[in-house]
Amino acid sequence: MGIVQRQGLRNTVISYFGLILGFVSTTLVLPRFLVPQQLGLTGTLSSLATLFAQVAALGFASVGIRFFPYFRNRENGHHGFLPFLVGVPLLGFAVVLGLYLLGRPTILGFYEQDAALLDTYYLWGAVFALFTLLYSLLDAYLKGLYHTAFSSFLQDVLLRVLILAGALLFAGQWLTFHGYVLWYVGVNGVLVLLLTGYIVRIGELHWRPRRAVLTVRPVRELLGVGAFTLLSSLAGSIIMYLDTLMVGAQVNLAAAGIYQIAFNISTALAIPARSLNKIAFPLLADYWKQQNMTGMAEFYRRTTRLNTLIGCFLALGIGLNLDFIYSLMRADFAQGTLVVLLLLGSRLFDGVTGVNGLLLVTSPRYRFDLIFNVSLSLLTIGLNLVLIPRLGMVGAAVAAVAAQVSINLARTWFVWHSFRMQPFTWRIPLILGIAAVAGGAAWVVPAVGSPFLTMLLRSTVLTAVYGGLVLVTGTAPEATALLQNVRKRLNM
Repeated sequence: MGIVQRQGLRNTVISYFGLILGFVSTTLVLPRFLVPQQLGLTGTLSSLATLFAQVAALGFASVGIRFFPYFRNRENGHHGFLPFLVGVPLLGFAVVLGLYLLGRPTILGFYEQDAALLDTYYLWGAVFALFTLLYSLLDAYLKGLYHTAFSSFLQDVLLRVLILAGALLFAGQWLTFHGYVLWYVGVNGVLVLLLTGYIVRIGELHWRPRRAVLTVRPVRELLGVGAFTLLSSLAGSIIMYLDTLMVGAQVNLAAAGIYQIAFNISTALAIPARSLNKIAFPLLADYWKQQNMTGMAEFYRRTTRLNTLIGCFLALGIGLNLDFIYSLMRADFAQGTLVVLLLLGSRLFDGVTGVNGLLLVTSPRYRFDLIFNVSLSLLTIGLNLVLIPRLGMVGAAVAAVAAQVSINLARTWFVWHSFRMQPFTWRIPLILGIAAVAGGAAWVVPAVGSPFLTMLLRSTVLTAVYGGLVLVTGTAPEATALLQNVRKRLNM
């Protein structure tokens, strides 16, 4: 087994374990120990640091992955690629840091109710951003070297374990909340040190600058690709983090904490789609290379059907059992119930519209994906500015639904108009109908003595009705074929 296969297998195991660990810690454990305002503060610092780091990076993390093969030469220190990869973003960090410090009164002015609390940790936000920036650059360097498993372990597993450990220390009164925030920031620095140590261990810390780095590829080309990537990554980050920032600014940090937990609960719906997309990306690229439009269209329809089938089941499972999920947290977080339902609708629609984004970004018209992402960001910002002052954190969720539905409809139409491919068959409305019937059957199950027992009963009814109708109607050929194989083995 080659290095790419070994690293890929390890990454898969680490990724799935990390997703489960992340969901349990950020959704079920941290809300038991931290009040909404405290979670809102750490979430705001994390969002600010991520956006700060991405602007400072100038898109160089992606540049490192894309162009490293041209610089690869271990005997020659890869032509000084590592100091170039880190050095340019550090210059960007210095510029953004100056703007961050000068903009302190303006940024804190958005957080009128919690300005004093946020001000206490404002400079730590810059430290957090530096750690985030360095980690992303070193991670990109290791990806170019095909050493990705250790970095994935640090980010997906160790970081979450350390944050969880800090929360447990806080709950046991070994740390004050101030100490927990410094712990929360500091563990990101620990990851940078561990990643640097790993690079030293594999003998790839080539830190000596070389003039040759400026001649292997035109610097103008590197900066141009970096600028394009910066816009694309910023658009994605705005979609991911802006809601929490704007809720905190226009309502308060407590509302931001409640919204963040609601957002985390809804992310469970995105896990299957993300896993499928990891497979879909290289397959779609290969279809484009072969110009196999028929195979691509069939793949487009099949993945849409699977996303819809799994997404409807998970959305119902989460939505019907929110009382149980919130019973595991402080009572204040239950104020996010409607937010969860709205965000589940947004993520479900994103799955139902298929892999249109991946299909577009792997196509010859990939630049249009940036237009859609930027449009989604601007639409989200505009709707948040209008709706959050009127509806609070629910307004942010309504904005997310409206923006996602609008852009996904536009992107789906664009794919159809450009390539004459659309993802819908008669099975999609049938799945939605089955979901409505199964959801209704589970919803009428009365609440019993405890939220846990109610969850078990409703989940059992939902699974039996949903799974039974899917098999009887032949909605999912893959499930029918799997059942037939199981029956054959049992009859042997």
